[in-house]
Amino acid sequence: MKAILFDRFGGTEVLREADIEVPRPGPGQVRVRVKAAGVNALDGKIRSGALEAVFPTPLPSVPGQELAGVVDALGEGVRDTQVGDEVLGWSDSGSYAEYALATTVAPKPAGLDWQHAVALPVAGETAERVLKLLAVAAGETVLMHGASGAVGTLAVQLATARGARVIATAGPSNQDYLTSLGATATTYGEGLVERVRALAPDGVDAVFDLAGKGALEDSITLRGGTDRIVTIADFGARQLGITFSQGSQARSVTRLAALAQHAAAGKLTTTVTAYPLAQAATAQQVSDTGHVRGKLVLTLV
Repeated sequence: MKAILFDRFGGTEVLREADIEVPRPGPGQVRVRVKAAGVNALDGKIRSGALEAVFPTPLPSVPGQELAGVVDALGEGVRDTQVGDEVLGWSDSGSYAEYALATTVAPKPAGLDWQHAVALPVAGETAERVLKLLAVAAGETVLMHGASGAVGTLAVQLATARGARVIATAGPSNQDYLTSLGATATTYGEGLVERVRALAPDGVDAVFDLAGKGALEDSITLRGGTDRIVTIADFGARQLGITFSQGSQARSVTRLAALAQHAAAGKLTTTVTAYPLAQAATAQQVSDTGHVRGKLVLTLV
């Protein structure tokens, strides 16, 4: 099968297309004929070697944490999924490939296309995990730094669905985008504290940092301390006494299926930019800039 892999750490130039063996599902796994693979910021950090101390990566390695596609083989003990099922979920073997293995998958609704389906697993789990950590409730005001990416797109909508008000930051080109999702948009950078205070004179109740670009000090100022501030992107958080939330292995098929149903029904917006599998290096280059609207996706349809 065709796959994208890297056999040394470095920039996107280390990614190459190769023919490798089709993987065989083990106990509890399904094999999926991949139709779309999600591209995440973590993919580039792993590829570069920057996270080798945290995520040791045996080489050669196929990137990719999430997939959408058609089940074509079952491992021992699989009962709830059948060959031919259309699914979305998390990849066990790397999803930048024609076939990938998965343990945790949810049914893909007929009304949800492959590209928008694959925008949900990682971003949805992350957004729901952090909103739960922050205990966001109706009537509260939540500040989200760098909210125009895949996680922010869902987090804004999920928070407003809870009845919270969201003040979201992004660059000038994404102000209207955030507004369309239901947020009160503002730009990041110098003067942020004053801009947020003007928008929320009574203060903000919680802060979700998706940017990882020096916004935590301003967050502490706005909150008057470190309580109810969570980042998924700033590795200096712990030195400031702020919670850094990493990816969870407690992945819920039930929650993913519910998100997929909401997206299929038009109750949850996903925004995607798609590249063919052969352009994985280009997609990761874009991802590495940190300025992405919505989700980057690789397509194999």
